[in-house]
Amino acid sequence: MDAKLVAWGRSVKSRRRWQGEKVPPLWLFTDAVRMADVAAAVAALPRGLCGVVFRHDGVPGRAALLGRVARLCRQRRLSLCVAGAQAGRPARAGVHLRGAQGPKPRRFATASAHGAADLVRARRRGVALPFLSPVFPTMSHPGAKGLGALRWAAIARRNGRPVAALGGIDGGTVRRLPRAWCRAVGAITALVA
Repeated sequence: MDAKLVAWGRSVKSRRRWQGEKVPPLWLFTDAVRMADVAAAVAALPRGLCGVVFRHDGVPGRAALLGRVARLCRQRRLSLCVAGAQAGRPARAGVHLRGAQGPKPRRFATASAHGAADLVRARRRGVALPFLSPVFPTMSHPGAKGLGALRWAAIARRNGRPVAALGGIDGGTVRRLPRAWCRAVGAITALVA
């Protein structure tokens, strides 16, 4: 786990505590290909500092795995949002909308956004935390060019509200993002112990 990224998350959380901000600054995105043991990754996350976006669609034993992840999230005071099929979604879990697509959620929601249009769609659906991505080159999209810190910040600024960053985020790259527009970050590799 990237100690510099965790330190960034703790710093953000302490600055926002007085504002009553309850959205975790760090989010682990699960990945069926790059994450051998999802439960172990969730169990290693810093207590009360993180959220988990569960993206294990179509894997054998998904419901049981989601149940284990939900229990770990409750025990460790981690937020949980579930992408894809909502069948079996734990009662307190939020929803993750891919590309900000789908019906307007009734609970806390995160969404992936790949440009200004997705951010507008996320706002119209009442998404609390859109993840604008990919900021930097990432193993999740080999060969794809990231937005870069300047373009990411320009799109976030045009949105008029702070957003979350996803894609190539670690303890070094997160410091290139403007604090005023970066509300939280999502990662895979940097948050896996």
